[in-house]
Amino acid sequence: MKMRSWLFVPGDSERKLSKVATCGADVVVIDLEDAVPDHGKIPARKLAAGWLASHREQVTSGGGFQRWVRINRLDGNLWREDLATVMAGRPDGIIIPKAVGPEQLRMFSAELYEAEQRNGVTPNSTRIMPMAGETAKAALTIGDYARDELPRLAALTWGSEDLANALGASRKRDADGQWTDLFRTVRTQVLLAAHASGAAPVDTVHADFSDLEALKTIAETSFADGFAGMLAIHPKQVPVINKAFTPSKTQVSEAQAIVDLFSANPGAAALSLDGRMVEQPHLAQARRVLESVR
Repeated sequence: MKMRSWLFVPGDSERKLSKVATCGADVVVIDLEDAVPDHGKIPARKLAAGWLASHREQVTSGGGFQRWVRINRLDGNLWREDLATVMAGRPDGIIIPKAVGPEQLRMFSAELYEAEQRNGVTPNSTRIMPMAGETAKAALTIGDYARDELPRLAALTWGSEDLANALGASRKRDADGQWTDLFRTVRTQVLLAAHASGAAPVDTVHADFSDLEALKTIAETSFADGFAGMLAIHPKQVPVINKAFTPSKTQVSEAQAIVDLFSANPGAAALSLDGRMVEQPHLAQARRVLESVR
């Protein structure tokens, strides 16, 4: 399934939960962490489990959306009960906030395996996406995700807002609207580590949800850089992200032409197409483009 738009919705808001299924997001993320105040944590778990259970039929091989949950951070005392409660609803995946590296994910995977068994979930079917750059320590471990075997790892993302807060940074972008060196470095590491590990690279959220023009530019740039999707915090961001991360008709036509050319010339390492040379890397990219629109 597509993983272009990851729409977060507060787990303690019945009103927002009731509307999110129709927003068109590829992935709906029920947030039990930052979007929920301390006094709302326990009710949010129960609401999340109920929502997950009631929307299990939404996920089909031909459409629908994936149902994920962002639990509370693993160095706190809330996440185990989060996991125990939401697994009854059989989520497709769990987002780990403030993740600090593969060793932490392996520990969590063992707990997740037990939770799957208790709830009759197919073993190892629940996927994981760590938010890998939300603290200085986390940013220094991003490359480790590419060096470790993590079978549950479906995607990798980062959190610019939390990183700025952790470092006391007063800005994230420069006067031209580009990421400053610090944030660009973290973003690049996430992109490289995700591709190296076979996971989907997911770009961070654009916090100003009212500025859709800026989001359009940012999302298009993200897609061009090699990201597979982007986080969203408001339903009106979803269509902008989905469009930006969908190849154009021209791109699809060109990809199909490359695939057809190599199919007609099996065994060829390089061929000429419209006056330019296309090689195996072009073929691999063309196949990825076609796969993304299926």
